[in-house]
Amino acid sequence: MLTGKAMFDIVILTDHRYVNPEKVDWYTQQVLDEDRLLQTALENKGLTVCKKDWADKNFDWTSSKYAIFRTTWDYFERFDEFFIWLEDTKKKTTFINSSEIINWNIDKHYLQDLAKNKVNIAPTLFVEKGDRITLAQLFDKANWKEAVLKPAISGAARQTYRIHPNNCSEFETLFQKLIENESMLFQEFLNNIITQGEISLILIGGKYTHAVKKIAKKGDFRVQDDHGGRVEKYTPTKEEILFAENCLIASPFKPKYARVDIVYDNNNKPSLSELELIEPELWFRNYPLAAEKLAEEISNLVISK
Repeated sequence: MLTGKAMFDIVILTDHRYVNPEKVDWYTQQVLDEDRLLQTALENKGLTVCKKDWADKNFDWTSSKYAIFRTTWDYFERFDEFFIWLEDTKKKTTFINSSEIINWNIDKHYLQDLAKNKVNIAPTLFVEKGDRITLAQLFDKANWKEAVLKPAISGAARQTYRIHPNNCSEFETLFQKLIENESMLFQEFLNNIITQGEISLILIGGKYTHAVKKIAKKGDFRVQDDHGGRVEKYTPTKEEILFAENCLIASPFKPKYARVDIVYDNNNKPSLSELELIEPELWFRNYPLAAEKLAEEISNLVISK
C-alpha cells in the first residue's frame, strides 16, 4: 500500500486503444466520452485525476491513492498478463471496485453463489476444464430446445455460440478444444433475448440510477453494439429495480458501481444474465448524473482515507 504522498487521488483505468488515439471512430468516441464524463465529475469534486492504460509499465501505481476500472476492455484477450498485474498492483494502490470483487466477478461461477441466495439465473450447466462430456450428452441431460455456450471467463461475447440439438455435432470439435483449456457455461437459450432484448440497470452505491435496453440485430442474439446491437433508453419497472438491487444484496460484496443485466426467462420471469462489477459500460452519456453520483462515492472514500 502507499507509503509516501500520492500525486493523484485516483487513476481512471482504460486500455491502450483509448489513450490519445490517432483515429477516432464512433465507437472509440463513445468510450472517450464515458471516461471524460467520469473524469470531469471527479475533478469537479476537487480530486486529482489521470487516465492510464492498465498495462502501462512506466506508470508508478504507488503515485495514486485509488484506481477505478473503466474501459479496460483488452484484458479479455490478456487474462494471464492481467492477473499478474492485478496481484502486483493491488499492493500499490486501492482498486475500485476492490480486487476481491474483481477476483470473484471475473469468473462466471459467481452465478452459482447468487443462485444459492435465491437469485433467478438462466438454467445453467457448468462444464469444467478437462471434463469428458459431449454437447449431445449435455442436451440429453438438460432436455433444452436450444442452448448458449460461453466461457466462464470472458467478455464481449467471446467464444459465445447458439446451439441446437440438431446442429451440435458441428460445434463438437470446437467444444472439445475449448474445454481442454477453460471452463464453459452451457445455458438454456432464453427466447426473450430475441423478442425483448436485455435490460441493463446501473446501480451506484447499491442504488438504481438509470437503465438501458440492448437489442440484437436481426438474425443475431448478441446484444453488444460491437456485434451490431443497438441500445435504447429504458424505464424499468419497480419489479426490475427490486430484482437488480436484490442481486447486489445476494452478493458477498458492496460494490461502488454495478450493472445488472436482466433477460426474462422462458417462464417470463426476470433472470440475471450477468452481474457486471469490473468494467461494465455504464452509459454515463445517457445519464450524466450517474457519473456525478459515482464521483461523490469516490470523493467520500478519498476524504475518509
